[in-house]
Amino acid sequence: MESIQSIKQRFEIIGNDPGLNRAIEKSLQVAPTDISVLVTGESGVGKESIPKIIHSNSHRKHNKYIAVNCGAIPEGTIDSELFGHEKGAFTGATKTRKGYFEEADGGTIFLDEVGELPLTTQVRLLRVLENGEFIKVGSSEVQKTNVRIVAATNVEMRKAIQKNKFREDLYYRLSTVEIHLPPLRERSEDIHLLFRKFASDFGLKYKMPTIRLDEEAQELLLRNRWEGNIRQLRNITEQISVLEKKRQIDAKTLQSYLPDHTSNLPAVIPAEKKHESFSNEREILYKVLFDMKNDINDLKKLTLELLQNSNADEVRSENEGLIQKIYGDKRGTTEEEYQNRLEILQIPEESEKRTTPKSTPQKDIYDYAEEVEEEETLSLQEKEIELIKKALERNKGKRKPTAEELGISERTLYRKIKLYDL
Repeated sequence: MESIQSIKQRFEIIGNDPGLNRAIEKSLQVAPTDISVLVTGESGVGKESIPKIIHSNSHRKHNKYIAVNCGAIPEGTIDSELFGHEKGAFTGATKTRKGYFEEADGGTIFLDEVGELPLTTQVRLLRVLENGEFIKVGSSEVQKTNVRIVAATNVEMRKAIQKNKFREDLYYRLSTVEIHLPPLRERSEDIHLLFRKFASDFGLKYKMPTIRLDEEAQELLLRNRWEGNIRQLRNITEQISVLEKKRQIDAKTLQSYLPDHTSNLPAVIPAEKKHESFSNEREILYKVLFDMKNDINDLKKLTLELLQNSNADEVRSENEGLIQKIYGDKRGTTEEEYQNRLEILQIPEESEKRTTPKSTPQKDIYDYAEEVEEEETLSLQEKEIELIKKALERNKGKRKPTAEELGISERTLYRKIKLYDL
């Protein structure tokens, strides 16, 4: 078995990160077997090197090695590409064709981006993994193949399984051994080594002096997150090598090639979260309207009791909280404003005792009830406008406390103020 160092030299793998070394070590350990392997890691970390290492150190190394990008093949033709088809199986099938599993018989097949496979194709692949059998498209004849499968994905498979986008049984068959490659940001000691290697390669390729980074530029290189990992680092190194006339690169020059992660652009909200926020806002509005209806019913009940009760002060004292909730507190208002509110309820101040007849003609009570019922027939929009106006008055026109009191966002309140021209 080859050493880790010799493997790195042979496949031009740069770095001394423990996670990288562990991935190579596991590849060498499983290579002599026929165990299925799943390589995981973010896009651009170099997952395609692992199946090559496994194949070159296995007993299949003299047979075919075929790499298939599952995400690049259209869903309608992927079964034909993988398993082959018979003549006339579909429009355009003018002759019988071998699929990759038949071509790679006795060798290794690398399925890159396996998480992108359609569910129907996943069923066919599971059968190959379990007993080595497959059927060509348009055929009824079962064929056998002896293939070592190594798959790779940058998809979080657990989440894909939960969303029913990937079969759980296929995942366990593929991941008999799982090899994970760490992202570049977790390999900080390897970043500058990779940059120097790429700079040297591009200097030879374009026949120009190799670019170098000063100390500040090196620090900036290490601080970048490298979302695209090794692929992104390679692309940026090539851009600088071709476009910059100076061969000594400072931090300012390097920064102009790095993505700006401090953008003020609005964040993209996933469709599910967007729907959820709209739903919550609608629920809040319904709650406000139902609370308004309850307040009106309570007010009707209170007013009827006042009309029937000779001791209005006692009723007022018992329902002071409801009165303040609907008409506001006396604090923060002028005496004239407060008296106007009391006149609406026809409740006297303690200094002004009003005598109420012990019995009120039944007709008056019914008349008032009809007025209240007529008030309840107002549209929801008018009730909402009335509530917003009262809340703005209580908070002296300040939108933030008004929005908090209404239980809606400040942005929603602003939109409604503009809509209703308040």
